[in-house]
Amino acid sequence: MNGTNFRMPARRLATVAAATALAAGPAALTGAASAHATPDPGRASAAVLRAGLDVSLLNKTVNVPLAVSLNEVQAPSSAQKTTLTAQLDGVDGGEPFSLLRADVADAKATVTAEKAEAHTRLAHARLHVPGLPLLALVELGTVTSKATCEAGKTPVATSNLLGAVTVLGKKVALTADGPTEVKVPGVGEVRLDLSKAETTTRTAAATALELKVSVNPLNLNVAEVTGTLTLAKATCEAPPAPAEAPAAPDGTAPDADVKPQGAPAEAGLAQTGGNSMTPYLAGGAIALVVAGGGAVALARRGRG
Repeated sequence: MNGTNFRMPARRLATVAAATALAAGPAALTGAASAHATPDPGRASAAVLRAGLDVSLLNKTVNVPLAVSLNEVQAPSSAQKTTLTAQLDGVDGGEPFSLLRADVADAKATVTAEKAEAHTRLAHARLHVPGLPLLALVELGTVTSKATCEAGKTPVATSNLLGAVTVLGKKVALTADGPTEVKVPGVGEVRLDLSKAETTTRTAAATALELKVSVNPLNLNVAEVTGTLTLAKATCEAPPAPAEAPAAPDGTAPDADVKPQGAPAEAGLAQTGGNSMTPYLAGGAIALVVAGGGAVALARRGRG
């Protein structure tokens, strides 16, 4: 029987072993870096109108929900519509009805690495609910909301209402001191909250107008409409602030080559002239010694 034995020279065997050990160091670092989760980016959203209503129908024993968001965008995006419609089964034969009509109905949201921002604007708007096709629930001039969240800065939320406001045919004066209630016999009542703004360390939300609605139109097969309507809402969440190097005691930035105290492992490397690659070099040296010993043993066995 013929047999062939392949033997790798001892010097080459040692070289391969050392190279393998050294290559494991950078690979391990790459794996550790990829394991870190990417921080959440900033967020922004804007909506011209959000409706959460329950509509009771005359010929049914159940309520029909109307939950819609009109002209709503999530960053990065924008939208513009002047006629905003909704459709509700059982109301006016199931035909679409105009929930909001406006000369201007803008919603915009943007996000960058430094800032998240949302903005909404309504101008010359008329808001209707099911069962009241001719009488507007609310008529108003111009409302705007804006939310700005910059990385590392305090978020800002603002909203404004300009011009007259008419509720169920009655002109009203809104104040920031508290809600305004309007009651119309035989039609219903509306409670209005003006200009809400909320902020935290990273988020902001602004609402130009919020309405609590309870009307009984008794028209178009509608017995009662209750719920909440929100006009011109903008929200944002700031992107994470970039990491900053700690300041030195004198207020200057620490030198990149100077290792801070309180880090024994890194300090020891600095005193001996080593760096972050030292453990891998040491591992390679050990592998080299082991590989060399194996090569010597193989050579002796061959001579024997």
